[in-house]
Amino acid sequence: MTYNPQKHHRRSIRLKGYDYSQSGFYFITICVQNREHLFGHIENGKMVLNDAGRMVENEWLNIPQRFKNVVLHEYIVMPNHFHCIVEMVETTPVGATLVVAPNKNGHPQGDAPTGDAPTEIAPTGDAPTEIAPTGDAPTEIAPTENSPTVGDIVGAFKSITTVNYIRSVKDNNWQPFHNKLWQRNYYEHIIRDERAYLKISEYILSNPKKWNNDTLK
Repeated sequence: MTYNPQKHHRRSIRLKGYDYSQSGFYFITICVQNREHLFGHIENGKMVLNDAGRMVENEWLNIPQRFKNVVLHEYIVMPNHFHCIVEMVETTPVGATLVVAPNKNGHPQGDAPTGDAPTEIAPTGDAPTEIAPTGDAPTEIAPTENSPTVGDIVGAFKSITTVNYIRSVKDNNWQPFHNKLWQRNYYEHIIRDERAYLKISEYILSNPKKWNNDTLK
């Protein structure tokens, strides 16, 4: 599927006033700029990582060393995007709960009715439709000491992997990318309950099997 800037551009949506550093579970998708296939290929329904894909995976697994309030859950490196679930915990761990962001009236709001899987997780492998306006990845890694947010984590991950990728383009002849490694924004979904968590986990783990129908392809 050819990348089409008009078709694939989506309006940035976040829950206004929501504290993205608070305890909870978040489903995140980050796409390669222009949907270039840089991290490997799908073979017989399985993801086969190349050296760049293994680098991306290793740097993701290193994230908890940089951010002590992050617990990693399911993830998958795909040829041109990355899915994961992150759990934000208290810096003095007391356990995290699934979160529901209230609106000004104190009632739940957002992207999925409580108890249901998010509507953007389609069984055909469609990507989520929500984007958090994070802007470009920072040029310097400076994780926030107090309550880093989901945006801090994604920004650091993008920066670290970009630096490593550029180095290997020069040293190891990796496939060059145009302008940026990662797309400017990222998709984001707050996981509201266990049922949604299980459905999203299955979506992530089965993503390679549904590659032929994936709109991020």
